[in-house]
Amino acid sequence: MFLASASFWADQTVNGLTTGSIYALVALGYTMVYGVLQLINFAHGEVFMVGAFAGYGVIVGLGGDELSGAAIVFAVLLALLVAATASTATSVAIERIAYRPLRSAPRLAPLISAIGVSIFISHLADDYFLDGQGKNYPPLWAGEWSLSFLSIEYLQAFLIASSLLMMAILFWVVQRTKVGMAIRATAENRDNASLMGIDVNRVILATFVLGAIMAGFAGVLYGLYIHTIRGSMGFIPGVKAFTAAVLGGIGSIPGAMVGGYVLGLTETVGLEVLDELPGVTLTNEWKDVLAFTVLVLVLILRPTGIFRQRVTKRA
Repeated sequence: MFLASASFWADQTVNGLTTGSIYALVALGYTMVYGVLQLINFAHGEVFMVGAFAGYGVIVGLGGDELSGAAIVFAVLLALLVAATASTATSVAIERIAYRPLRSAPRLAPLISAIGVSIFISHLADDYFLDGQGKNYPPLWAGEWSLSFLSIEYLQAFLIASSLLMMAILFWVVQRTKVGMAIRATAENRDNASLMGIDVNRVILATFVLGAIMAGFAGVLYGLYIHTIRGSMGFIPGVKAFTAAVLGGIGSIPGAMVGGYVLGLTETVGLEVLDELPGVTLTNEWKDVLAFTVLVLVLILRPTGIFRQRVTKRA
């Protein structure tokens, strides 16, 4: 049965990689902030949501579904830029207002603050700006490439390729630039980094900015792929992205990338594999159960995630 439908499994793999790309981009924000502050930024899903709506406004403002050819490329690139800017502004405001004053507080205080900010932004967007109504991204890039038993939509190819490029650029920034060196030093030991002349506040802000840029990009790509966006849309992708970060090894950038793809493939390919078993019938809602089951199993067998992280004692 499995061999007779190779094209079906190839399509599901592409779907999994597409979804995983979005999870990976959002997961990078979680893992970077945690790596520096040991803080789970539960408002990061709302940063992702703001980017999705900013990108929507740009694409619709430039013509929406009337766009074609080079105009689509220009509109999407501009939407990505505006979304990254809007998400960055939101993330910086969150860090300055909700997190920085609690940086020296007990660990539970910033966690509660993060949850409160998430709920506040979500309800503010849904109730006061959107009146409970969602928005629909216009369909762009219709058509697909067919290669033997594999078919991939133009939009899926763009989404996977662009997300890989963004993640590669982020990895280069963290590993090869002075800003990245300062981020890694601060993550290793904040007090020692400060004694060495590193402006810790700026480094932490830079960490939030880099994570927000990835979330803004992910918001636009999510809207283009899923189409419907809402003020409450950040919760489920946010939880999934956090799961991907933990799965890969929270604090590890490669881990967040791999965790996102593992989660995306688990939800699509894994669900279909189980559904093919005799006597088993699973609805689409079971993908969430399957994803978290895999997470639990990985954490039981490898508590630090797929990419083991060296544990350091912080001063």
